[in-house]
Amino acid sequence: MKVKNILISQNAPADFDKSPYADLKKKYSINLDFYKFFKIESITTREFRDEKVDILAHDAIVFSSKNTIDHFFGLTKELRVEMPETMKYFCTTESVAFYLQKYIQFRKRKIFFSKQNNPNAIFDLFQKNKELKYLIPCSSDLKTPYADYFTQRNIAFTQAVVFKNVPADLKKDIDLSKYDMLVFFSPSGIQALQHNFPDFEQGEMVIGALGSAAAAAVENAGLTLHVMAPTPEAPSITAAMDIFLKEHATRRR
Repeated sequence: MKVKNILISQNAPADFDKSPYADLKKKYSINLDFYKFFKIESITTREFRDEKVDILAHDAIVFSSKNTIDHFFGLTKELRVEMPETMKYFCTTESVAFYLQKYIQFRKRKIFFSKQNNPNAIFDLFQKNKELKYLIPCSSDLKTPYADYFTQRNIAFTQAVVFKNVPADLKKDIDLSKYDMLVFFSPSGIQALQHNFPDFEQGEMVIGALGSAAAAAVENAGLTLHVMAPTPEAPSITAAMDIFLKEHATRRR
């Protein structure tokens, strides 16, 4: 199989020319298109109440993105839930932690984040605070890297959906037949593919996925996964693509 045209199922990097994708494009003379396969919408207060989640019954909240912070505090405002001074916040990176200043007084709250700016380092913080009951705001995918960790260590937690992923209308803008490779980043991307193209047949199409959840969704859809990250050899999806394209690109510079 030869790869020339690749569709990345997310928005293009803000500065494409300085991104690893630009390096791949130049190195292998490939065409890269970016298109977000789904859009994000807040859930309604009624939908949240149906989850029967008591926010204030928790001691700490875990945030993995600025987007999750926006949707969570938008929801608490509508619900008229006031966060107590005793609430603790665990953030995957320093930038996510500082983004909390948009909604809370940073110095008066207990905010935890890894100074290594490594998202995986947050597990060490969880272990040091395993007596807390955690709330994990998340998307409708209900796929977070923390649930298994908490379950295996008997740490109390609740996942709460605060936004949902809705398939974008791909049929009007995308002609799948022109692509040799599709790259996915979440189960929502696979769901959007199936929603828009229910008769999709993979054929010789190469499929890549970032993360175990996206990879599992590809396989559960009956599709063949060719490119996977992270792995010891390929910590990022662009690194995994590089390895694959060395053998399968139509032309290498």
